[in-house]
Amino acid sequence: MEILLLLIYGGIVWLIFFKFKLLPWNTVTQVIAYIIPVAAITLLILFLNIFAPSSHDVRVMNYNVEVVPAVTGQVTEVPIKPNQHVKKGDVLFKIDPEPFLLKVKNLKSKIPLLEAKVVSAKAYDRELEDQITTAENKIQVIDAQLNLAIKRQQQTKELADLGAGSKFDYEQAQANLQNLQAQKAMAQSEKSQYLQKISAISSEGELSEITQARADLEQAKVQLKEAEWHLEQTVYRAPADGRVINLQLRPGAMAVQFPIKPVLTFIEDEQWLIALFKQNEIRYVKDGDHAEIALKTHPNHIIKCEVDHIVWANAQGQLTASGRLPDTQADHSEEGRFAVRLKVSESDKDIFLAPGAVGVGAIYTERGTIIHLVRKVIMRINTKLDWIVPKLH
Repeated sequence: MEILLLLIYGGIVWLIFFKFKLLPWNTVTQVIAYIIPVAAITLLILFLNIFAPSSHDVRVMNYNVEVVPAVTGQVTEVPIKPNQHVKKGDVLFKIDPEPFLLKVKNLKSKIPLLEAKVVSAKAYDRELEDQITTAENKIQVIDAQLNLAIKRQQQTKELADLGAGSKFDYEQAQANLQNLQAQKAMAQSEKSQYLQKISAISSEGELSEITQARADLEQAKVQLKEAEWHLEQTVYRAPADGRVINLQLRPGAMAVQFPIKPVLTFIEDEQWLIALFKQNEIRYVKDGDHAEIALKTHPNHIIKCEVDHIVWANAQGQLTASGRLPDTQADHSEEGRFAVRLKVSESDKDIFLAPGAVGVGAIYTERGTIIHLVRKVIMRINTKLDWIVPKLH
């Protein structure tokens, strides 16, 4: 830019002092002629860095997704080609689904059996309640018989003592009483067993057998969902619009679920258009400021942009977590640059920006309208020259 301005200024000086000889070429005019461009370019550079900063490091970057399959299996189909553009949801490759399908069928077959176990556990709960009721009724019957047996024993004892009854009847009454007492103890023991079984309940108030059966059923359903998810992962689809590069898969190859061994690389269409600036150049830059860039992939074309945001971070501002104390000694590190993310305006949104393309750019802040115009004119002239000079060669 500076050379272009000097050439224009040199042409004006030649016209004034040599072509038309409007002014004499003496010591005074020579000093003035040399001082003017030096002072003007110095001021221009200073103001441009403040009000219309430029960057010679504009980069086009895309998200890079290293694709690793979620399941391990043999590849059966690869319907895409290297560097092919695909839409979100398009199939990239398929893995043999048969082992995963068999697992799904196996788990589906277990679901009815586990559901039947839940029903049986509920029926067992009702059966325990009925058995407790039966045991209580049995105890009541035995109590009635015991009362009668006690009276019978007393009566036979009194008769035997008076000689009006036989001793055998008294002994028989005692045996009947002891038998009924044993039956009552057995019935009470059975009732106690039933009460202990029904007292084994979960925090939800269900019988432990029901809870266990329900837990087994839910576990099987979760395993079924997991198996169905694994089955779905045998067909890998594009996570976004983009291109497939570094395609290594072929039908018959083994796709392994290993994080450090991707099977292909996917480049998303979403891009980061980054311009790097020094610290003093972005003091007046704000979100929404107009910008222009020129890329070598698009000669003779100025791409309209605007500032999306400033990435207020760089490597010099990073403090790595470790057991060591921060080193406060002077390390003479170079000044770090800050990245400004740009977004292409609506007028140029359909233009293709190749990932990895580099170029130059400028941001026009709200201050310095005249300087903005000078910057735009010079930038357009430079772009024209970048396009014309290779043509001449």
